[in-house]
Amino acid sequence: MRRSTYLGAALAYMALIYWVSDRPGSAVGIPAPWDKLAHALAYAGLGWLLGRGTGRAGWAWGIAAAYGVLDELHQARVPGREADLWDGVADALGAGLGVWWARPRRG
Repeated sequence: MRRSTYLGAALAYMALIYWVSDRPGSAVGIPAPWDKLAHALAYAGLGWLLGRGTGRAGWAWGIAAAYGVLDELHQARVPGREADLWDGVADALGAGLGVWWARPRRG
């Protein structure tokens, strides 16, 4: 697949993350500690798409991790939601895993 296809998919995925994050707190309802796993898996998907789309691990991780921070700040303004440092950490770790998974294989 072309890189532009992955980047387009990453933008759509980011819109989906925003849409889910914009739901009031009671509408999402994933209990701790499973919410951290959900964050990591969601951002692993974003990291993978950005890793494939950019071909640059540092950029892909930086964009995904920054989006995670922005998402947490956005959630602070959504009724029933709050920004959580540990959610941001889970986002960044998941993004790193996704970027690692997207790297070209040798062999």
